[in-house]
Amino acid sequence: MSELISNADLERIRALLYKETGIYFEAKKDYFLKSRLQQRMQAQCCATFQNYYKELLFTDREAELAFLIEEVTVNETYLFRDFPQLRGFAEDVLPSYLQAKRTKGNYSLNVWSAACSTGEEPYTLAIILREMIDDYDRWNTNILATDIDRRVLRQARIGLYDERAIKETPTPYKQKYFRRTPDGWQVKPDIQEPVAFEQLNLMDRPGMRRKRAFDFIFCRNVLIYFSDDSRKQVLSALYDALVPGGYVFLGHSESVGRITASFTLERIGDFLCYKKPGAVLPRPGSPS
Repeated sequence: MSELISNADLERIRALLYKETGIYFEAKKDYFLKSRLQQRMQAQCCATFQNYYKELLFTDREAELAFLIEEVTVNETYLFRDFPQLRGFAEDVLPSYLQAKRTKGNYSLNVWSAACSTGEEPYTLAIILREMIDDYDRWNTNILATDIDRRVLRQARIGLYDERAIKETPTPYKQKYFRRTPDGWQVKPDIQEPVAFEQLNLMDRPGMRRKRAFDFIFCRNVLIYFSDDSRKQVLSALYDALVPGGYVFLGHSESVGRITASFTLERIGDFLCYKKPGAVLPRPGSPS
């Protein structure tokens, strides 16, 4: 079937995926993209690309586009990924930030894990917050976990992981926050409780505009797949979603420097994070 998909066909799919997701597939990924297209063509019983493309655009656009996006997006992650950055967040950024909120009488904490995949990052963050906040029970802690892929979100809600996914998790945390089962490591309810999963395309402008009042946003190892224009759009939305004084954490190979000057760059140990200028605000309705 591979000969039925031409370079021109691939370019049409690239353009569509870029428009819908902000991700552009370079020519070096032609084999990968073509193989995923073939899978969807077979699933839809389409003998030619033209028939599939017509069905994609006009017959069942929303559902089939979602299936195609799920086929071509990469979901490689594990708990406590990039441990040095997480330690910097937990030990250097979080304590002073929380203290600033306490002095304002603000005990709400909202965290967003963007492109959360199968849930390893938001559950990691839930463990860190529970471990690091001495007066945790006093706080209203919420972790929003979003991804474009419905399939991985279904897995994330279950919270069951194999040995590979939990390989970097400190042993005391395994024992404290997971339950060993015949099928793998199950996240315990007290770690699942503050995490809410939601499907979201980072290029969905109306959906992104509804995200507000976050203290911390983790959008790691996502923007490397985006074009500069797409990155600029996403970073602008993340900036608007933060409270004054809030932080965005990106992957090591990602930078906002040449995309936007809105954030203040901070170096914490060996990693960089990006802060929205301003001071932590008091709890709504409380005196400043």
